[in-house]
Amino acid sequence: MPDTDLPALTDATFAEAVRGSVIPVAVDVWAEWCPPCGPMARTLAELQPEFAGRLLITTLNADENPETARAHRILSLPTLLIFQNGSVTRTLVGARPKSVLRHVLAEVLTPYANV
Repeated sequence: MPDTDLPALTDATFAEAVRGSVIPVAVDVWAEWCPPCGPMARTLAELQPEFAGRLLITTLNADENPETARAHRILSLPTLLIFQNGSVTRTLVGARPKSVLRHVLAEVLTPYANV
């Protein structure tokens, strides 16, 4: 598991956590064998305090939770899925620098970001 404090989702908890959230949810999909997954998870963990209470940043191990990974057609890792009102509104495939991740996450919180 990435060495972060981010909450980990599973096939069993995913739907409730994402659909039941009143704030947007970012899900970092990763695997142990994925070299860029660790740095991406650490970067998201560093950004988490900036978004606390406004955006939930979580993780999902694709190998241990194949149903959710398959349902969201995860083909490359890391993949960041961003959910608003239970639906995917943004997908980022591949590791990104902290500045890009910060910008994307901030956009989610902008009222007309997806217009």
